[in-house]
Amino acid sequence: MIISKIMSKAVIINEDIGLKEIADIMADKGVDTIIAIKDNKIVGIITDGDIIKNLGKKDSNAFKIMSGNVITINEKESIDNAALIMAEKKIKRLPVLSSGKLVGIITATDIIENSDELNEDFFFG
Repeated sequence: MIISKIMSKAVIINEDIGLKEIADIMADKGVDTIIAIKDNKIVGIITDGDIIKNLGKKDSNAFKIMSGNVITINEKESIDNAALIMAEKKIKRLPVLSSGKLVGIITATDIIENSDELNEDFFFG
């Protein structure tokens, strides 16, 4: 199965908004991950864990708390490949690109919910 079949819509923000606003957006949208964008390019990813780690830091903004060097995946890749990347890189979320543009996000939860679609070799090598 290809990623575009199971990905979710990604929530994006500009890199300069504040911590409280990021937390409010996450709560309003019911997401635990936000992608930071600058000039239509992904510059970082922010998770609920990043928010929790930075609570109480009044001057924090997206740029200060985000993880950079974001690993992405193409929408036409298989969920097997997504699972492999997540396992190798020890990450839980992958922004999904189409022609270099952000079109969604796939999470470890998406992989687990669709594990019956994974190639048997993935589990048993």
